[in-house]
Amino acid sequence: MGVITFINFFEYNWQVRDEWFDWCNQLSNEELIKDRTGGVGSILFTLFHIIDVEYSWIRGIQGKEDVVVEFADYDTSEKVKSLSVRFRSEIAEFLKTNLIELKEKVVGVPWDEDKYTVEEILHHLIAHEIHHIGQLSVWSRELELTPVHANFIGRKFKSSHSY
Repeated sequence: MGVITFINFFEYNWQVRDEWFDWCNQLSNEELIKDRTGGVGSILFTLFHIIDVEYSWIRGIQGKEDVVVEFADYDTSEKVKSLSVRFRSEIAEFLKTNLIELKEKVVGVPWDEDKYTVEEILHHLIAHEIHHIGQLSVWSRELELTPVHANFIGRKFKSSHSY
């Protein structure tokens, strides 16, 4: 997978995530934090989890200490979206670096005893978000609501890669 592809998939995930935040506006906060069957618990916690995992792994690649965020501090859609935007700007800056030089670098993180290449981690992050977005789609249908359109085809990506 080329560097541009990595960037496009991150941007795809961010676009879909933002659309899920918009989708959340039709539900009460009680509905967003309601514990559901499957997944990691609730709609809002799923979005929070996606953001937390993405940021933690990117910081791990960079050799930076993990920033621990607590869901209790981000218990509304607006707060989780704000966290997403804040972390995204740092991640976007990292994605502008020369990923080709980094892709074979082996990375270890405190929460996992195994080590992985940067390329493996980036693939994991892309797949991780897509997996959880699928769970949100299932819950959306259970609520008899239309899920966010998740097609990659037809989306426009920023050619400058400035986020």
